[in-house]
Amino acid sequence: MKSPGKTPLLLFGAFDRHNFGDLLFPHLMTALLPDSSFEFAGLAARDLRSFGGHRVRALAAAGKVQPAHLIHAGGELLSCSAYQAAVMLLDPATAAAAIARYDDDPVAAAAWAARQLGTARSLPYVAGRDAVAPAGRLIFNAVGGVEWTLLSDVQRAEARTAIGLADWASVRDHVTRDALRREGIDVPLCPDPAVMVADCFGEMIRRHQQQGAVTAMREAYPLGYLACQFSADFGDDASLDALAQGLARASAEAGLGLVLFRAGGAPWHDDPELHEKVLRRLPPGTARRFPSLHLWDICALIAASRGVVSSSLHGRIVALAYGLPRVSLLSPQQGSRPDKLTAFAETWEPDAVPRSVTVEQIEPALRQALALPESVLRENAAQLRVQYRRSLAQWAKLVAPPSE
Repeated sequence: MKSPGKTPLLLFGAFDRHNFGDLLFPHLMTALLPDSSFEFAGLAARDLRSFGGHRVRALAAAGKVQPAHLIHAGGELLSCSAYQAAVMLLDPATAAAAIARYDDDPVAAAAWAARQLGTARSLPYVAGRDAVAPAGRLIFNAVGGVEWTLLSDVQRAEARTAIGLADWASVRDHVTRDALRREGIDVPLCPDPAVMVADCFGEMIRRHQQQGAVTAMREAYPLGYLACQFSADFGDDASLDALAQGLARASAEAGLGLVLFRAGGAPWHDDPELHEKVLRRLPPGTARRFPSLHLWDICALIAASRGVVSSSLHGRIVALAYGLPRVSLLSPQQGSRPDKLTAFAETWEPDAVPRSVTVEQIEPALRQALALPESVLRENAAQLRVQYRRSLAQWAKLVAPPSE
């Protein structure tokens, strides 16, 4: 409920679809700005409360309610094209049909995406000054865009204009910062807001560790488990074979179970069928599927683990927030494209912590991660919390409600 006399902060981002990090951002913002009232906007109206998310309005509708400051709550917003955004908002069957129809026809794909989203913006999760009331503030909070160099001229110009007219902007990795510097835009670094999850929601996460799906995993593996996640990119047989072999060897060496979880239910995220394929490749009893897609269950599963192996950036960052060993998986299709997980780790984590590795490198990378002193990992987490709060303090005053 809005407080009388307060201008709501309009949080904008991709929390209109099921993706772990995107579902987490609005919770973090509301916890970190406790004296404010909020509205939540994406590109489509969605209700993700059953997964621990929010009821989200379409940005066009949200902006008509009343003037509002607009905060880009986080995420890889500067690299998300209209076509990608439109596909990820579909159900899986419709998404597959759209991909088959438009993937090889970028002109038709752009026209279709504009119709789907109701906007001609080429980077639709980048809202410009026109989305904010004249007296409102436009904020970009720790956003990412590691694939900036792969954007079209139109996309880069759109993002440059929006960031250039913002009241505050920060980015979450050195690759994005350096790309913007080459465009003549100098913005500060800020850790991803998910580094604050243990601080903001530790009690909520502890409760979810003691119930339901997480309790079942803890009882199944009393000596501990590794929380493991991999996207649909790993669906070819060679990748699945190498993934299973690496996880099996690492599990046996560490004496830990394996729990396979999903970090996203939206298209282009995680495919539950791949869990079954990996389980068939693992020794019996080695691994179990984690059935829940609820935000706080996923956080609790990670927090209760002995370490994380994941292709999800926020799988890594939540592990970081809890001072846990982590290893990120490099997509088999990555090639020479910039990797947001590597960029984040290079920017904020000690050199001793493994970055992104191929599936063939899982075993040695996990051995390295699990051997790290707990003090090193916890100190890293504490430092990033301090740095995030320092950045937040610089722009929070711009959107603070007026004094009574």
